[in-house]
Amino acid sequence: MKLILIKDVPGLGFQDEKVNVKDGYGRNFLIPKGLGVLANKSNSRVLEEKLKQTIKKQEEILKSAEKIANKIGDLNLEIKLKSGADDKVFGSVTTAQITKILSKKGFEIDKRNVTLSSKVNSTGEYTVFLKLHKDVTHEIILNVTGTNPKKKKKKIKEVKKEESETQGKESKDIEINSSDKPDDIEKKSENDTAKNS
Repeated sequence: MKLILIKDVPGLGFQDEKVNVKDGYGRNFLIPKGLGVLANKSNSRVLEEKLKQTIKKQEEILKSAEKIANKIGDLNLEIKLKSGADDKVFGSVTTAQITKILSKKGFEIDKRNVTLSSKVNSTGEYTVFLKLHKDVTHEIILNVTGTNPKKKKKKIKEVKKEESETQGKESKDIEINSSDKPDDIEKKSENDTAKNS
């Protein structure tokens, strides 16, 4: 018995495919479950018309995807993230963030069709793959830059001439902020000396 499958049937065939099956399997299982119809002349004509329309739609979608890929061209995206001293970023870049940036530039792309070449864990350039169609994939560059808002504490060594002459060279660590003024540093040094005496 020849049937036209209405839905995909694992191990047998895919939707809109003509298949040969045993009479009992077709009559008692596939047709009653709505998985297939008889492959007579009228159903075959309907299938051919449906396939023509599907092919036409697929061609239009493919052309549209190619136009979008040409418009995007060599687009470079830039995103700023908070980062530490060693250029490690806090947080990560998601596909939703990338689609939001693309949307601001006039390109509506589903976040499920966006993939990164690797996990974003430091500043630098990353490749982003945009799947615009099953046959059209486009690559763009994502430039991740960092901002380091924290002020670093510096350690300096102070050598007192008087103590170095009498007791040999002795140094001590004093923590200062980059915003400290020279007078503040001297006060910290004097307070530290008074505590040690």
